[in-house]
Amino acid sequence: MSQYQTLDIHHNGSTATVWMNRPELHNALNETLIAELTAAFKALQLDDNVRVIVLAGHGKSFSAGADLDWMRRAAGYSEAENLADAQRLAAMLKTIYRSHKPVIARIHGPAIAGGTGLATVCDIAIATEAARFGLTEVRLGLIPATIGPYVADAIGWRQARRYFLSAERIDAATAARIGLVHEVVAADMLDQRIADIASELAKGAPRALGAAKDLLAELHEGSPWDDDLLADTASRIASTRSGQEAREGLAAFFDKRPPAWQQEQ
Repeated sequence: MSQYQTLDIHHNGSTATVWMNRPELHNALNETLIAELTAAFKALQLDDNVRVIVLAGHGKSFSAGADLDWMRRAAGYSEAENLADAQRLAAMLKTIYRSHKPVIARIHGPAIAGGTGLATVCDIAIATEAARFGLTEVRLGLIPATIGPYVADAIGWRQARRYFLSAERIDAATAARIGLVHEVVAADMLDQRIADIASELAKGAPRALGAAKDLLAELHEGSPWDDDLLADTASRIASTRSGQEAREGLAAFFDKRPPAWQQEQ
């Protein structure tokens, strides 16, 4: 029996798929789903058998954003209660975004408001033509605050200025054009494409993948004119090169064999 009320987690080789499992409510976010996503991603970080994580949704939607009952209750919260509630949501998004294991979003249908946010905290987002996105918060008198840093990072500030304010629906083709998703594929090819990408990701050394994500965080606001940043990158490669993974990877390359982490798959 699953330990989760709102999630269904499947393992296939080194890939774990975290299925949001509230299909009757379009995988809308509430306190339980937020808490369980946080817990599941933390647990998967500690599972050495898992190399890649896929975030997906059962039913017709990826995620329709905030659960209406949750929003109705929040309307009666004090400011302190609302802050604590928002901090739990922010912590969940941060946990997924900062995963040291690569995360792929499997987007087969609507991903609205918080659902758009979930798509952008994943490292790679693959969608079907049926996927729809939207930052609809302002039409409810709200703002896309906790998801804002991730969405703006994905689509850029200029596009964010438009869609934060207009709350327009974004179709799959537009989502790909503005960087919200990486690829749009036919519905019957979605799972195969994700499996192919997961296979490519699993060829990377586990610690190197996490270190590459750490490097990206440093490069995000950096510049080639920043000497401290350039010195930091030199220090990082020197440290990495002297590590066990690099020694094994280089030895495997010269021996014309798969490295140990690939043999374990």
